[in-house]
Amino acid sequence: MKNRLPPILQQIRICIICEGSEEYEYLDKLKKLDVWNRKYAIRLENADGNGMIPARYQDKYQNGTYDIVLIFCDTDKKPYEQYMDIKHKIDDFHGIKGAAEMVIIYGNPCTMQIIITHWKEILLNSPAKKINAPIIEECTGVTNYKARSDQREEIFRQISRENYRDMLIRIKKFVDDDTIVASSNFGKFMDYFTTDDDTWVEEINKVLDGCS
Repeated sequence: MKNRLPPILQQIRICIICEGSEEYEYLDKLKKLDVWNRKYAIRLENADGNGMIPARYQDKYQNGTYDIVLIFCDTDKKPYEQYMDIKHKIDDFHGIKGAAEMVIIYGNPCTMQIIITHWKEILLNSPAKKINAPIIEECTGVTNYKARSDQREEIFRQISRENYRDMLIRIKKFVDDDTIVASSNFGKFMDYFTTDDDTWVEEINKVLDGCS
């Protein structure tokens, strides 16, 4: 009997437009930990600011290189003007109200809300680094956090496969409503990236293509 070659893995190509270095480096750390299903070929792009997100998204979507394009950003502080502007532009681009909600991975009030759950279940009330610095120090030992590159590097160095699993348990308790402080849909997308069932990509694309 001849040896059979293993089947070729049909990878799903995903591009994630990251708001800035904190989002980019965090997801890059998770990629390096190899905690996601290998059927997803995920490429990260740093938008270097939320003002650049809609243009980067449109470019990657129209390019046709990827099976799906996602966005990873935070809501910042109320009244969420910049965040809402991103959502409106994504909806307008697709001509569908609610399109943005299907492709945006968010943390309210900030991405640190997601990151900090690797260590503790803490609800942040503000995106202000000065306010959150004591909490970050308590969890990671990094003092006076201002999102400097060396501080980000130290925090992400401490993220492991073990506390990734802890984060998943905690983050899935968060309400998925971006108008509520201390909310996130991060857990939902982590489930997407873990599952072998990629129909979620097709379902999102059907809506974006106006086929729902």
